[in-house]
Amino acid sequence: MKDKLLTVYPAAHATDVALLIARIAVAALMLTHGLPKLAMLFSGEPVQFAGVYGLSPQLSLGLAIFAEVVCSLLVLVGLGTRLAVIPLIITMLVAAFYIHAADPFMKKEPALQYLLVYVVLFFAGSGRYSVDNSWQRQSLKPALSMST
Repeated sequence: MKDKLLTVYPAAHATDVALLIARIAVAALMLTHGLPKLAMLFSGEPVQFAGVYGLSPQLSLGLAIFAEVVCSLLVLVGLGTRLAVIPLIITMLVAAFYIHAADPFMKKEPALQYLLVYVVLFFAGSGRYSVDNSWQRQSLKPALSMST
């Protein structure tokens, strides 16, 4: 047991489980930010959202909803994870360094923590327990059966 606990190279299964936990957790947590924005969009009230980089508040809100709701759902199930985290990475960069630029670090920290997880998912991918992996295995089956 001691050898497994202190090993530098984790088993592939452990890495896949860690990616699954990270995907589910970060997606669920981000949805708590995105769903209220979605409700704000459909409330009929005037949009109270910051316009970013010259974009209208409505367009900025729409882009934030796309990232925080649609892309989070894709990350949750592991569908196009590497592509889905790109809008989330951009959104967190904007939140940390544009929206909260003048704020103390404590206000930037949540966006930076989300950003860190999204960057890890960008490089690591969705792992074995994802729709991406299931589809990849399905598309490989005919090719493998033809070669034998």
